[in-house]
Amino acid sequence: MESEEPLVEENRECKRVLATWGAFAGELNQVNSIALPMIVVTLSQYLLRVVALMMLGHLGELELSSASIATSFTNVTGFSVVFGMACALETLCGQAHGAEQYQRVGTFTYSAVISLLLVCIPISVLWIYTDKLLILIGQDPLISVEAGKFSMWLIPSLFSYAILQSLVRYLQIQSVILPMLLSSVASLCFHLPLCWALIFKFKLGNAGASLAICLSYVLNVILLGLYVKYSSVCKKTRAPLSKDVFLTMGKFFQYAIPSAVMVCLEWWSFEVVILLGGLLPNPELETSVLSICLTITSLHYLVQYSFGAAASTLVSNELGAGKPRAARVAVFAVLVLSVSEFIIASTVIFFCRYILGYAFSNEMDVVNYVKDMTPFLCLSIIMDSLQAVLSGVARGCGWQHIGAYVNLGAYYVVGIPVALFLGFVLHLKGEGLWSGLVAGATVLACHYNMSHKLGKAGNGSKAKSI
Repeated sequence: MESEEPLVEENRECKRVLATWGAFAGELNQVNSIALPMIVVTLSQYLLRVVALMMLGHLGELELSSASIATSFTNVTGFSVVFGMACALETLCGQAHGAEQYQRVGTFTYSAVISLLLVCIPISVLWIYTDKLLILIGQDPLISVEAGKFSMWLIPSLFSYAILQSLVRYLQIQSVILPMLLSSVASLCFHLPLCWALIFKFKLGNAGASLAICLSYVLNVILLGLYVKYSSVCKKTRAPLSKDVFLTMGKFFQYAIPSAVMVCLEWWSFEVVILLGGLLPNPELETSVLSICLTITSLHYLVQYSFGAAASTLVSNELGAGKPRAARVAVFAVLVLSVSEFIIASTVIFFCRYILGYAFSNEMDVVNYVKDMTPFLCLSIIMDSLQAVLSGVARGCGWQHIGAYVNLGAYYVVGIPVALFLGFVLHLKGEGLWSGLVAGATVLACHYNMSHKLGKAGNGSKAKSI
């Protein structure tokens, strides 16, 4: 009998280990089923504006420079705000779905659509005066006028983008990813010939590019809207348009405002560094190389953001269902995949540093400078990847307010001052400026002490519950 007891304990331990690894393998599959299609979705939506910019570059310097300034201005003042506010649905709808309060998922989505459309109104008024604002801050008048036209034609895109981001979050938290993938790819395929025709065939220039972006977003919204309305998959979460929608707008803004602050503070810090590059000696070279680095890191960030979206979905669902331990397993699974991806990506970019610059320019000064910047770019990719995933976890837990404070401290108390010191005081130029962003991202990742937070969530939960 005595010899049997250790054997029983050993069997129990084996079963516990197998159950743990089984749960982990299941979470890996779930993460992959959400993150991999979401990579295609986010890249397809991002490329709508990038493709238009690339085509305008073939018309001349005026069209390209004005569209570039307008794109930067509209990203900072509009698209980043709407994108950040829509992230509130990852908390609200995610936890409601996990708690099987399916009608609230639809109610929160309606509330988000109405709230975001209202927010778009003052932003649109701001965009109408884009040319005057750019002239006021010292930009070339001719470029400012063309940028103003681009921004004004882009106004309808903002409203369709607001609806699109709400629908994306609504489907994302239910792990219904395939329809988004198909609609995003279809919109991109529609956008390519349309953009070419409006810019080159009908010679509409900047107005044609903006119109193509708008129509492509509208198509995406229509496709997703039809799916949500008629698909049996969304039957449980469809809700009527009732007074509850307006009553929950306060709850939406409670999460949307810190979500927007969390996203915008990070986006704006990169724009600030690009502007600072224009104050360095040889500003054309500095801003060109910094813009190339920003393009590369932005494209990679979309991959890691998709892992963060998977983390947000799984964590919010598990916390809503009252399963904090399952949420911890989900976070670990996402981090394993995220770390594997950014190690591969940063390694490939580092070994391609001698030829990386040729993808953007044939000027040897640019190519060599990009080669020198690559090690800093790789560090940036690593730290940005960690914080992208942990930010997703924060959204799933409802810690947007914490993320807003941490982003403010990381990028504006540490990152930008370090960039100024290294770039201008120590004369490290672009390398110093970019190192400041790396320092900010490092501080940000360190402050997201998620293991400690999730431990609290499992013992009395400081994760917010809706």
